Amino acid sequence: MSFKRGIIYPANPIAERGSATKLSSSGSKLVYANGRTIIIRDLQDPSKNIVYTAHTQPTTVARISPSGYYCASADSVGNVRIWDIVGEENILKLEAKPFAGKIADLSWDGESKRIIAVGDGREKLGAVFMFDTGSSAGEISGHSKAINAVSIRSQRPFRAATAADDSHIVFYHGAPYKYEKTIRTHTKFVQDVRYAPSGDLFVSAGSDAKVFLYDGKTGDVVADLGDGVHKGTVFGASWSSDSKHFATSSADKTVKLFDATTQKEVSCWTIGSDIADQQCGNTWMGEHEIASLSLNGNINMIDKRSGEIARVLYGPTKGVTTSAIDSSGTMYAGSFDGRIVSVTANGTVEPIVGSGHTNHVSGIATCPTTSKLYSVAYDDTFREFAGQKFSATSLSTTAQPKGVAAGEDGVIFVATLSGVEAILEGKKVSNLQVSYVPSSISANGSTVAVGGEDTAVYLYSWDGSKLTQTGKLDSNNSAISCLAFSPDGGLLAAGDSGGKLMLYNVTKKELITGRWSGHSGRINALAFHPGGKHAVSGALDTNIFIWSVEKPLRKASIPNACMGGVNMVQWIGENTIASAGADASIRTWEVVLPS
Repeated sequence: MSFKRGIIYPANPIAERGSATKLSSSGSKLVYANGRTIIIRDLQDPSKNIVYTAHTQPTTVARISPSGYYCASADSVGNVRIWDIVGEENILKLEAKPFAGKIADLSWDGESKRIIAVGDGREKLGAVFMFDTGSSAGEISGHSKAINAVSIRSQRPFRAATAADDSHIVFYHGAPYKYEKTIRTHTKFVQDVRYAPSGDLFVSAGSDAKVFLYDGKTGDVVADLGDGVHKGTVFGASWSSDSKHFATSSADKTVKLFDATTQKEVSCWTIGSDIADQQCGNTWMGEHEIASLSLNGNINMIDKRSGEIARVLYGPTKGVTTSAIDSSGTMYAGSFDGRIVSVTANGTVEPIVGSGHTNHVSGIATCPTTSKLYSVAYDDTFREFAGQKFSATSLSTTAQPKGVAAGEDGVIFVATLSGVEAILEGKKVSNLQVSYVPSSISANGSTVAVGGEDTAVYLYSWDGSKLTQTGKLDSNNSAISCLAFSPDGGLLAAGDSGGKLMLYNVTKKELITGRWSGHSGRINALAFHPGGKHAVSGALDTNIFIWSVEKPLRKASIPNACMGGVNMVQWIGENTIASAGADASIRTWEVVLPS
């Protein structure tokens, strides 16, 4: 058995209310941070998507060099990593720590040689260094509070501007970069400053809802766009490739387009009316599109030619916790923040909208009988959805739900910390109290398997009104963390928190093999191949293993499949596995199975 990496469906950025989120772009590539990862999302060719996982601390910003060969990324404790984006290995060029503290922004110079990093350091607020050696190339000074943004003029003579919470913009001459003057145009926090590609102008935006234009060489004020440009903090600004227009994104939930020559507003787009529609940052994509980030993590792609929101990019923003797949091949993934998204067979990612969960989604189940999907979460609710929308059906569970499974005739089973509930047509029809603490559940037809914290798997039969215990499987040595039936229901795989995996014969209620060993941490997910001859497992040790039913000692491993641990695995075809976990990105793997 062998594998190769397939398409990655990347996580969306995490936006924080009251703070700017830095987006950047290079050609068709959209670049941003999520958790401890850096995402490079190719909007023209998803097969070129990159999820960079070498940071050990929460990441804050990333920018690709003008040459297009390297990416500089930074984190919350002051580390900057410069790495190759051309090869699959993402070879590290330089790791530096210009100062100790959160780095809020980075900027490359036009020669791809120097980088300015700014933020909130304990000893200093910014630094300039050479990208290949890390040696100093100037000094960032003049601010008294955290610096939020930096931008370097791409052409010689080099200039740079920084924007900070002290309401000032500092202008620098370079290289080497040194303080030239302080610009006092804003009255509140300055959130962003950005040079035009031509270098003739740069723009600033701030919490005073003001936007200013400056001369790129001298730093002199060219235009004050006036009061009322926005009705809230302006978090981001970016320029078109021809330097004729710039766009701003604001907490007033609007994105505006301005003509740099006339300093007049050209277009205004209102993204929505909820708090979640506040705009936290933007970047220009290509010649005609603006990518603007909403507080809820959605990326709105605005086409200035049509004057409309052409599309919205969706994805999880927090770690993926569970998944299910329906008969059409559409996969559904639930995440730590209560969201559920669908990934169709053609690669479209869409959210499940409506009144959904507010906390960790602990289980999703599909039911062919009803053509609906069912989910449970740590908000202690059971919900159903279909057609990308939650229905009005919502039930409270008696205790925290650990999983959900669909049986025959449309009955849904929910394992909670106190027992197993049966739900049919939106109503509870049974509530089995048990002496152990359930930790996982799976069902096939009328047979229900419940894993316990006591290391045993309990088998039950559903007669239409109640569950009756029919057996107990006790070969595992740790709490049962996940269960999966084979497609024909004859086999049951049980993974536990100790990393052990047992394969049972359901009819005979006996162990087939305990030789599926390889994981060194809690097994979080299991799934049988549609043909029933192979199974896949994902675990907290970040690895995925593919197992053979007929030859238990034969296995294939996908190491380091997800930073922070694998929480879900699914077969989305005869030879494709989907996986996801703590880093929120959904990866696919093309697998070659023995004939």
